[in-house]
Amino acid sequence: MADTNLLAGPALRRLRKREGLTQAAMASLLGISPSYLNLIERNQRPLSARVLVQVIERFDFDPRSLREDDAIGGIEGMVRRLADKRFGDLGIDREEVQELLAAAPQVAAAFARLYDTGGGERIVVEDAAAAARRAIERWQNHFADLDHAAEGLADELRLSRGEISAALSERLREKHQLSVRILPAEVMPGQVHRLDLHARQLQLSEMLPGAARRFQIARQVGLLEMREGIEMLVAGANLASPEARGGLREHIADYLAGALLLPYRRFLRACEATGYDLAVLQRRFAASFDQVAQRLTTLGRVGERGLPFFMAVIDRAGRMTQFTAGGSGALHPLEGARWPAWVPYAAFERPGTVLTQAATFGEGEAAARHWFTITRTVDGDGVMCAGRRAVVLGIEARFAGDLAQARGVSLDRADAVPLGTPCLRCGRAECLTPAPTRLAGVLPRARPAS
Repeated sequence: MADTNLLAGPALRRLRKREGLTQAAMASLLGISPSYLNLIERNQRPLSARVLVQVIERFDFDPRSLREDDAIGGIEGMVRRLADKRFGDLGIDREEVQELLAAAPQVAAAFARLYDTGGGERIVVEDAAAAARRAIERWQNHFADLDHAAEGLADELRLSRGEISAALSERLREKHQLSVRILPAEVMPGQVHRLDLHARQLQLSEMLPGAARRFQIARQVGLLEMREGIEMLVAGANLASPEARGGLREHIADYLAGALLLPYRRFLRACEATGYDLAVLQRRFAASFDQVAQRLTTLGRVGERGLPFFMAVIDRAGRMTQFTAGGSGALHPLEGARWPAWVPYAAFERPGTVLTQAATFGEGEAAARHWFTITRTVDGDGVMCAGRRAVVLGIEARFAGDLAQARGVSLDRADAVPLGTPCLRCGRAECLTPAPTRLAGVLPRARPAS
């Protein structure tokens, strides 16, 4: 707060667009005129301390993001990179670098990342899954209109601790003329659900446990009743390939199922009352561990935000098969954490046990971030190749103090396990990399949650 002449136009503009606000609407919330906000966004006026306080309070804004250039070494870091002989003929001076950092800090960060990782030879074509994930991250995995609609429908159907499956099945029957039928596994090889419009049936495998059955029924209700809203979101993402659009559509369908089974306000109140106790939340909402974990990444409603978690799913081979950043700010693919000292890799030796770990890691950042992670294995639902996997919830340690799973765990940064991308030249005495020249056979410092 010491810098009262902070030019932060791009960061404020991105925040406004993320919240879906016009300049007039945001200016009204901040108590300033739209013309003044316009000048701030164009870096023609500084962000005053008073306005910054309003931004932090109104939008749960992290002021560290105003110093985006710190991660790339500021002006000096950019000047050093641009002094490369390959750019010598461009005549880029310090003043131009300063203008770039002020006007487009993320563009500068993208250039720095590309430069630092070796340049053009490492560029790969982004696949459909990555494109869909980036679209989800732009919304921070919170689709406000659909979430409100799902909450309203859950209240209408009185989806609480009663027989949720019966209420959802009745909705399908009455409004959509669809019945729910449970079929033997041999009739649905390699499938857990199938919509048979000829027979007017939602067919589910007998191998699905109760929570998964409820999820599939809720998913079908959401797809049928909120199709227009889903298609508007998919169209608005401007994804190039049909595969990417399909991936986003599938994610939103899963999102709606979670929003129906764990309605926003009721779920958030339960989280806050229990210290986000995962076992209690599972029991209270008749949900599985992974369903609760995924829902925790969606709590981004303005004025009613939950804690900012990310979620990752890792298979036995160590591959990250799913990642949702939510509002955590974690960057895919968690390069700094994904190696054997991280606790998810030990979870497979203790199936069903909730393990916790405080660790430091960062992905292309100037300084590693301090995280608290919660991990538990979950089993597949009877489909071939859908075996055991580790579900990881992560949150910055500064938010973890009141979590039920963090009781008895030191959140002092000095006690955290230092993780980092394996290399042969980092020079860190405490580095846990499994490379031959480093300490081998290190076991993760993990503990079962109390």
